[in-house]
Amino acid sequence: MRPMTIEELDVLLNSKEFQDVENGDLFYNFYLFQYEAAKEYDIRRQIRQFENNLIRPTNYIDVLSIDLFEEFCSFLDNQRFLSHPSYLKYLLEKEKTDPEAVERTLRSKANNESFWLHVHGLIMDHIEKNDSNKRPYIFLYGMGKMYPYLRTNVFLTNYEPYNKTDKYKIIVFYPGHTENNNFKLFDRLDDVHTYRATLLLND
Repeated sequence: MRPMTIEELDVLLNSKEFQDVENGDLFYNFYLFQYEAAKEYDIRRQIRQFENNLIRPTNYIDVLSIDLFEEFCSFLDNQRFLSHPSYLKYLLEKEKTDPEAVERTLRSKANNESFWLHVHGLIMDHIEKNDSNKRPYIFLYGMGKMYPYLRTNVFLTNYEPYNKTDKYKIIVFYPGHTENNNFKLFDRLDDVHTYRATLLLND
């Protein structure tokens, strides 16, 4: 078995069988698409292409794509800290004088329930839209940019209590590969294996 190509993923996403949220693991709805870290910008362009293709009249599928790093920045930017209207801007200034303290803060904020609830709110607002479109997919990317503040397996594990597995499938775009049942982030850094997530593979 080998990781799916982007063309094979396109076929899968357009499959009526895979679009059925009741078809698959009803207890753990994460699917990991592995890709070479050097192809990050190509993958981002491809995600937009997937969105455009899936919303066409042949499918009427409205995809929510979440860049986890950009959402993390937005999450911080909308928080106040003491007299500062933006926690993010405060941290950017503080990083000039105390980068280690800022890194500790970012790790803490990224691994906090309030951030997971923020992401969950985005997903549920999307899923609960009242129109004729279908919404079986959530695309999650930007995992590499979250390093070292948040690891992929940690986010997936901690999001699990909020996850609505019967309503959507989460496609995680992972910049790395598996080696001896372990993940290699950026194809070189050891990452903990999220063993319950379904790896998107092909013969």
